[in-house]
Amino acid sequence: MLLAAEPTLVEGLLLLSYPLHPPGRPQQLRTTHLPDLRTPTLFVSGTRDAFGSIDELEAAIKLIPAPARLIPIEGAGHGLLQKSNRDELPARIVQEFLSFLNIQ
Repeated sequence: MLLAAEPTLVEGLLLLSYPLHPPGRPQQLRTTHLPDLRTPTLFVSGTRDAFGSIDELEAAIKLIPAPARLIPIEGAGHGLLQKSNRDELPARIVQEFLSFLNIQ
């Protein structure tokens, strides 16, 4: 991953529906680069995402030495947007990311 090698390229990393593992294959984790991340990272993931559960993502986030946080989107799958959240979710994600980076 580029930011693991070049941590100063950006102020923060926003990961929407990070594919932690292929659906149904939790043993094939995509986490080898996470301990090398030095960039603040905000994850946004649905609570019904087949590419990684909230518990699995929380465990993976602990591997990152930089500030990292998870925003779970209740009831959402890998696509995040649903009829119930499509009007407010994009603005919420932007606001959460700016707040995470202390940018107002």
